[in-house]
Amino acid sequence: MNDLVRQHTTLDDRDLDWLHLLVSEWQLLSDLSFADLVLWVPTRDGARYVSVAQMRPNTGPTSYQDDMVGHLVPRGRRPLLDMAHDEGRIVREGDPEWREEVPVRVESIPVRREGRVLGVIARNTNLLTVRTPSRLELTYLQSASDLAQMIAAGSFPFPGEQGDTDVSPRVGDGLIRLDADGLVQYASPNALSAYHRLGLAADLVGLHLGEATTELAPARGAVDEAIVKLASGWAPRAAEVEGNDCVVQLRAIPLKPKGTRIGSLVLLRDITEVRHRERELLTKDATIREIHHRVKNNLQTVAALLRLQARRMDSDRGREALNEAVRRVGSIAIVHETLSQTLDERVEFDEIADRLLSMVAELSPGRVTSRRTGRFGILDADVATPLAMVLTEVLQNALEHGFGPDTLGTVEVGAVRGGDVGREEGRLLVTVQDDGRGLPDGFDARESGNLGLQIVRTLVEGELGGTFDMVPAPERGTRVTFDLPVAPEKP
Repeated sequence: MNDLVRQHTTLDDRDLDWLHLLVSEWQLLSDLSFADLVLWVPTRDGARYVSVAQMRPNTGPTSYQDDMVGHLVPRGRRPLLDMAHDEGRIVREGDPEWREEVPVRVESIPVRREGRVLGVIARNTNLLTVRTPSRLELTYLQSASDLAQMIAAGSFPFPGEQGDTDVSPRVGDGLIRLDADGLVQYASPNALSAYHRLGLAADLVGLHLGEATTELAPARGAVDEAIVKLASGWAPRAAEVEGNDCVVQLRAIPLKPKGTRIGSLVLLRDITEVRHRERELLTKDATIREIHHRVKNNLQTVAALLRLQARRMDSDRGREALNEAVRRVGSIAIVHETLSQTLDERVEFDEIADRLLSMVAELSPGRVTSRRTGRFGILDADVATPLAMVLTEVLQNALEHGFGPDTLGTVEVGAVRGGDVGREEGRLLVTVQDDGRGLPDGFDARESGNLGLQIVRTLVEGELGGTFDMVPAPERGTRVTFDLPVAPEKP
């Protein structure tokens, strides 16, 4: 719609915002009218109309099988559009049109904003299944007429009161029509069923909806006056009412077809199951986070026991082996600690990498400087845990074997994520490079019996499905690279 309006019309950004508000709400008008809606806007030269949006009803058959958006119509071809636009009034004159042997009644509703007519809504009703309307259908049609008059007067939609169209109640979910005093004139079967589940034993018609709703909701301190006003239809707002182990979502739409409030529409739907599922998910998420927290605590306890045992070892090799185990356990604990603070099984790995650098740097305090460049981004837990162990092993190997006891140097961890410059989507390239003494002559990382390198090869190639390489750095030292497949980051 933005492109069509800017390409063909003279409407400014505020006018376009108003049309967006209208389009976000007009499913309501379409369903109440049992009709298709097409929004036509005059072109820049005033000689044609361009259709910028279209809506089909959920409550009746469509009048348009084809997509109308982008069509251009010259002035004069559809007189009802001209009359509605020029005279600023709803036009219903004229005989039905025939489209593919289907009679269609066409009405035109001017779209007004701050006294100016921005465009015209063509309301197209399929008359093929016309029959004597029921009480529900008469209420729908009367409510649609009131909304159409509000659109023509520029008093609908209500700025700032748009809800989430994916979760807001719709006409078919449940509808209540109130008079100016907030008394129920009509309640659809779905609406009545929802209130019965809330605990209402009587019919809704004739009751004051605000008072009835607050009586059904359990008392929680002072009475929530907002619920009373909303259920009485005084304000265009939405809320939820919970009672009798049932949750009902309400949305009120004041009706002011001629500038004076004559009543209201209240749309509602039973969302009990939705809220129950959300609470179950919250409980499950909390349980998972608690599990990660306890695993982290247990791993830290194991690390502390290993550290204590290392201090009692007489053998230098045994003590060093236990210290390596402490760092391996610690790297896994860091991942679980991060997972315990998230709502899903995904972590921001940059923070983990920085903490691993700090932990391994304890091997050479003050001698070797470590830093990270690039970004790992967000990774799934089943990638983050083995990757943390791999990084720990590679960093530990670089600090232990790349530098002498009194040697100064640097270790740099670089990460390039898929989607960044020069990398294909779905890949992560990690580089660990030091400027230490380098690899011994004839060294082959794939043949080395070093336990740490065996762990790295197993995790990178077996568990992570990536590739691993360890070669001399271009100038000095050693470069370790591993290229891994990773899931694309979600927005």
